[in-house]
Amino acid sequence: MRTKTPLRAIVADDHPVVVKGIQSFLERDGAVRVVATARDTLELADAVDTTPCDFVFSDIGMRGIDGENSSISFLKRLSWQERRPKVIVLTMLSQTRMLAGLVQIGVDGIIDKRDGLECLGDAIATVEAGGCFLSPCVEAAVRSLPLTSPARAGVLSRREWEVFQLYARGLLVHEIADHFGRSRKTIATQKRSGMRKLGLESETELVSYLQQVGLI
Repeated sequence: MRTKTPLRAIVADDHPVVVKGIQSFLERDGAVRVVATARDTLELADAVDTTPCDFVFSDIGMRGIDGENSSISFLKRLSWQERRPKVIVLTMLSQTRMLAGLVQIGVDGIIDKRDGLECLGDAIATVEAGGCFLSPCVEAAVRSLPLTSPARAGVLSRREWEVFQLYARGLLVHEIADHFGRSRKTIATQKRSGMRKLGLESETELVSYLQQVGLI
């Protein structure tokens, strides 16, 4: 990490202790200055709009904007802007198609939180040199994905996310259908559609995903 003018960073995560830990690590040697923090995607969008920065470090499991289930849609829009900060995703998700999908939408790096804070410095150096940084766990997962397997960034509709929330609470398909006043077939279709978007192929993988995003 360079020692000249500090890089400006925005850190976004819905867990304050995570934000504090990342901020402390980034600022430990004066090479990076955290200029704003955010607890959800709306706060992150406001921070990006009002605070000049070089890097955005963001979790993807935060509450989204206008009913979106995560920050992925916003980060996708941000990554496609011509003049923008570098975007590094911080996540606990391990679904290979989702991770590969994040690379495809244009983020500059992905760090699995289980790989440790030390990856932050490596990510900055790699991205500043023009590369895309994948922490060890992420790289192993992405490399394991067959070339013919579709990558998916996991952007769910509002109703798909609501179905998953109720499913995580233990409701069965017919109970979710009763809750929304919809047919069982409609709810089952929305559940399958959400799983397909996330690259989940079994109930076991769905439960694992729900655990990783904190719904179980």
